[in-house]
Amino acid sequence: MSLIKSEEEIELMRVSNSIVAETLRHIKKFVEAGVTTKELDGEIEKFILSNDAKPAFKGYGGTRKRNGFPASACISINEEVVHGIPSERKLENGDIVSIDVGVLKNGYYGDSAYTFAVGEINAKKKSLLKITEESLYKGIAKASAGNSINDIAVAIQTYVEGSGYGIVRDLVGHGIGKNLHEEPAVPNFYITSSNFKLRAGMTIAIEPMVNYGTYGVKTLCDGWTIITRDGEPSAHFEHTILITEREAEILTL
Repeated sequence: MSLIKSEEEIELMRVSNSIVAETLRHIKKFVEAGVTTKELDGEIEKFILSNDAKPAFKGYGGTRKRNGFPASACISINEEVVHGIPSERKLENGDIVSIDVGVLKNGYYGDSAYTFAVGEINAKKKSLLKITEESLYKGIAKASAGNSINDIAVAIQTYVEGSGYGIVRDLVGHGIGKNLHEEPAVPNFYITSSNFKLRAGMTIAIEPMVNYGTYGVKTLCDGWTIITRDGEPSAHFEHTILITEREAEILTL
């Protein structure tokens, strides 16, 4: 499989990723105290289907050891880093909630995540959200043809750790196209082997996951939900981008 997308493929990816962006904009008005994460997931699924597309996460990742993901969106609250399973849990004022959405349309995938504030959040969480989202754009600024994956990783890691937060090391970004997860892996931290050179026409998802405390995480017994080891809150922001000779094009803006 070629990692370089044709113009026709890029146009198809613009469509699927625009639906992802529209879904996150749509769900924002539903994020409020008293709403269950299951209700949010239902609204997300309905919106994606109304655009003649499919929720990319539903049923994804099934193995002999665990069932595929049971919902249309990953919805993670406070200390939940990623892959939270929607449930009857109600959002509360002061929560932060990460909503990760994937879409499949015309054979191509889109993927993006945003961490929302529920009502009025404290200064600690406000700072965490600010630094995490800014770190995403620090990484995107380094995502151009001729640079390496490590250029993205170092930009994110330096900004996050320089701000006093922990950058999750157990999870990384990824290539995306005909498959939800493709090569190359896109870590948010420096790895000696991550010297893969970016080329125009590649599409990747950059997604820093930042913890208020240390970078340690663990997986709950449901086999999906990943939480911080120290119980501190975590934030997650993600964009799918197109690599060009100059600035990257954010497909999920």
